[in-house]
Amino acid sequence: MPNTIDDLKAAFAGESQANRKYLAFAKKADTDGFPQIAKLFRAAAAAETVHANNHFRAMEGVGTTSDNLKVAIEGENYEWVTMYPDFIKDAEAESMKRALNSFKWAWEVEKIHEELYKKALASLEAQKTLQEVDYYVCPVCGNTHEGPFQGICPICKTPGEKFERIN
Repeated sequence: MPNTIDDLKAAFAGESQANRKYLAFAKKADTDGFPQIAKLFRAAAAAETVHANNHFRAMEGVGTTSDNLKVAIEGENYEWVTMYPDFIKDAEAESMKRALNSFKWAWEVEKIHEELYKKALASLEAQKTLQEVDYYVCPVCGNTHEGPFQGICPICKTPGEKFERIN
């Protein structure tokens, strides 16, 4: 029998997925020349984020920054050590090339995220200020880099000038 915490977890997952899906739909609507529909999808995506954040807070999912970094490290580690290797095997066995590329790219990037979070946690625990830097993200594979990226993405071969600066 489900309980409220299980319901909150399911609602958080559903709202989070709806946000990402609607943003993808908005991008397609923009590409197809339907800016008003794209705007509608972005508005609904923003609302889904509000819902997801409300559910996450209700289940007390946000802790101290230190605790949050530890949770993030654990999650990234699980993804690249356990989850994606299994997904990669399935995609290879079923000859699903697009899925295989998607999983391999994510697998590579999750390692980077784990290291970035570990670096931030070490700085926090040493009571040192983390060096201020902008992060740049590859729009194709998600490769995350400290500072501007030069050259070609080693994961998906996207030119570095296409990386998006994240504030």
